[in-house]
This record gives sequence, C-alpha cells and structure tokens, in this order.
Amino acid sequence: MAQKPSIPKGTRDFSQQEMARRNYIFSTIRSVFDTFGYSQLETPAMENLSTLLGKYGDEGDKLLFRIQNSGEKADLPPEKGLRYDLTVPFARFVVQHQNEISFPFKRYQIQPVWRADRPQKGRYREFYQCDVDAIGSKSQLCELELVQIVDRVFSLLKVNVLLKINNRKVLTGLAEIAGFPDKVVDITVAIDKLDKIGLDAVKEEMAERGLTPDAIAVIEQILALSGSTAEKIAAMRGLMQGGSASGLVSETGMKGLDELEELFGYIAAAGIATEVEIDLSLARGLNYYTGAIFEVKAKDFPIGSICGGGRYDNLTGIFGLPDMSGVGISFGADRIYDVLLGLEKFPEGLGSCTRLLFANMDRDSVLFLLPLVTELRRRGVSCEIYPDPSKLKKQFDYADRKQIPFLSISGSTEAAAGQVNIKNLASGEQKAFPVGDIESILSFIR
Repeated sequence: MAQKPSIPKGTRDFSQQEMARRNYIFSTIRSVFDTFGYSQLETPAMENLSTLLGKYGDEGDKLLFRIQNSGEKADLPPEKGLRYDLTVPFARFVVQHQNEISFPFKRYQIQPVWRADRPQKGRYREFYQCDVDAIGSKSQLCELELVQIVDRVFSLLKVNVLLKINNRKVLTGLAEIAGFPDKVVDITVAIDKLDKIGLDAVKEEMAERGLTPDAIAVIEQILALSGSTAEKIAAMRGLMQGGSASGLVSETGMKGLDELEELFGYIAAAGIATEVEIDLSLARGLNYYTGAIFEVKAKDFPIGSICGGGRYDNLTGIFGLPDMSGVGISFGADRIYDVLLGLEKFPEGLGSCTRLLFANMDRDSVLFLLPLVTELRRRGVSCEIYPDPSKLKKQFDYADRKQIPFLSISGSTEAAAGQVNIKNLASGEQKAFPVGDIESILSFIR
C-alpha cells in the first residue's frame, strides 16, 4: 500500500500563487528596509544550543527545536537547535564578526524560524520573520526609524494597523514600586497575556508567582490608566516618584518614562500617519529587552501581533561584547499574509508571471515563433510556448488557469505571411503584427 503523503503539523506547502503573494510581501518589506539604509545578511538555520538557551526565558527555552546528534555523538544530549528567532543569531554574528563591521551596524534578515508551539490559526511551527535591527547606538532616533519603517510598510500594503509602544524600564519600575524588584520577569510574563486571558486571570497568575495582594493592587492601578500619551506618562511619573500605595520610588522607571517621552516627541515631529499609542500593559515576554518595546496589530482583522520588537542593551554582552546596545523589530510574514488574504488586499494578477502564451499549432509554426520568443524574453517579457500541439481549447484553458493575459495563435498561414496574431484575453482585442515589429508587439502586451 502506498504511503499517504503528509507534512508535519504546523508547517505548510506554498503553491505558485501563494509564493507570488509571499514574494509580494517580502519585496515590499525589503524595498522599505533598503530605503532606510539597512543591508541584508543571513545566518544558518541551526545554531549551537549554547547560543540559544537562556535568551528567551523559560517558556521560550521549552519551544526550542533541538536537533538530535548523529554519528559518534548520537547517545549524547543535543548540542544544536533550530533558530527560535533572528535576533539572537544576529547578536552572535555581530560579536563573531565585530572586527569586520562598521558601527552603528544596520542589517535586515528575511528567513524562517522554528518554534515547538501548539499549531493553531495564525500560529505555525515554521514561519518567516523579516527582521530589521540597528546596533551600536543608544539614540532614540533608531527607535523612531523603526516606527517610520512600520508606517511605510503597512502603508504600501494598504493595511490599517495600531502600533503600541512601552518601555521595559517602566516595567522594571513597576516591579520596584510594587515591592518585588526580583519579580520583573514574573510580572512581565503575566501581564503580557492581558489581551489573551483578561485581567482577572493575569492577577491570579501573578498571585501564583508569589506576588502579594498589595503588590497586585499597585500593578492593577497602572494597567487601568487611560488618557492621552502625555496624561499616561504624567500619571506614571507620580506613581514612580512615590505616589503609589507602596510609597516606593523607582529611578529606573523614571528613566523609562523619559525615554518614552523623547520617542513620542520624535514621532510627533516626524508626522507618522499610523496610529501610535503608549500601552503600559505591553510587556513582550522575551527576556533580552531593556528599553522600548513595540507591538503592531491589524485594526480590521482579528489576529494576534503581526509585528513586534524592542531595545536590547545586553544581548551581545552574553557573547563577550558588552555595552553594545541595539534595537530591532520583526515583521511576521505569515500573519501579514493571512491579514492581506482576509482583507483581499493582494494586487490582482500576482498568481501568474507569464505575460504572453504562444499556442503550439505544429512544429513549423513553433520554429517560426522561436526567434520572436527569444527576443521578447531578452527584452524582459515573460512568455512561453505551449509544449504540445494540442486542441486550442486545452491551450486556452491553460492560459486561463495561469491567468496569462495574452495569447498568440499563429499557424502556417501567419508564418507564410511573416505575421503573428496576439489576443488580449480580457478585452477580446486581437491584432496582427509583422514578426519583426518588436516595438509594436511590446506596446500591445504592456
């Protein structure tokens, strides 16, 4: 009995049309990255486990795909893993190649990553990320540039999004004024789930992680803040300066508020069209963030975050290069695909790259057409000859299925006259051209 073909859960095949749509996303994002002066690089699919472990928190470590050893080391624990994201491999690259790099270093990567997560709608085990990072500068202008990139990418893709911004120093300050400075990770992991599980469940999780009712009350007070960006920052300043129920002060939290105020000042001056708001509940669970954190959500389509990132000060220090601050953001290509598909935002005609199909009438007509086909391809026109001399209906159906807009039906009569017939399949218009009149043919099919 033949084996039933299948693929692992959480992975997908991509058809020709799907690849055309994905490449539309990739090329759009790449064009914006290029415009802002970022250069492309790639890193291997697998990294040493020592590179990956301990960078994503306990929950992230559990989602690492470990690669089983082979050969002489088959009985030993795994030493390698598939990359979980593109940021940690990037930090490893920067340290490894620091003598070859000019800082600040601006790079982007468009590559797949893997996570041993439970597959569900909008969440896959293998998916692409489109990362853009600047490392070697602490300037908030780098954060502004990421905001501008988000604004430009989704403007080109014609998707309305909401960009949320917070600062990890503010979250550290939150833990400090709650009286649990050693529980920063526990607090951020819990409140990062606010949109998914609700406030009551977040409070319950914080209690399970050892926070007292008084501490939870301080955190709840901050999560409940509303108003404009300026109003939220002002309210937070009062709390960070001893105005909370605990009476505790946080200098770290104040510094985070200063950074948020500066960044939002830049955003206002830059004239960003995208809606941008401060969200004091935004935590993003990755442990390496130390400053600004970003999250982007589609406003008109129900799906999770489609883009996110933040500032990290200590990531390269783990690999032996301290004091190298960086900031980056990652576009989730697969979720963006789902959004564009759901909102019907993909341009028409992406499924076919062929512009002109030459029908195959017989061997002699093919020999007559071959020089023209060669010249058109040389001029950059995507065209093909149907491989078999089949019934015209079959060849018409082929053009229709592939969404080819022009069809040439030229047989022995046209060959004898030195002409080629070309039909616009959408309008029905048909014209005959001398086979050597390339310019007129190009004008007709463009």
